[in-house]
Amino acid sequence: MSSTTTGSSLPSGIKVLATFPDILAIPEFVFGGLVWILVASTKVHNPMSQGWVMFVSVFCFVISTLLLFLYMCGAHGGKSAWVAVDAFYQVIASLFYLSASVVQAYTTFQMKSTDYFKYYQIDIAAVVFAYAVTLTYVIHMVLSLLRWKSS
Repeated sequence: MSSTTTGSSLPSGIKVLATFPDILAIPEFVFGGLVWILVASTKVHNPMSQGWVMFVSVFCFVISTLLLFLYMCGAHGGKSAWVAVDAFYQVIASLFYLSASVVQAYTTFQMKSTDYFKYYQIDIAAVVFAYAVTLTYVIHMVLSLLRWKSS
């Protein structure tokens, strides 16, 4: 007999896009992609800090896409180890995006006194979406950790 219940295992197929917290992948893609696009379209004021923001947004976008594809293909086979992988990834992504959001906000604050008002506005939008995706990843992380604990 299996000790996992249906509610504590990862869904597969199209159910991935119909279950909570897995449906949060959609706003993670949208907000994370917007952070990526907005930071890439602005003047780089501080290459080290905005490089970190770009790394985080691209890394999380690629890994989230890969995991979503694997879940939809059913590669996890209902094994509880994949629930732990999902929870671990959500923790890493939440911490990465939290740090990237703070770094982007600080870089935008420093840019306030420059003559690049258009880029300053783009950076403000990047900060807003960075915090939005951080909140989404944190909610997904909490629910993934609860699913992991119950599996």
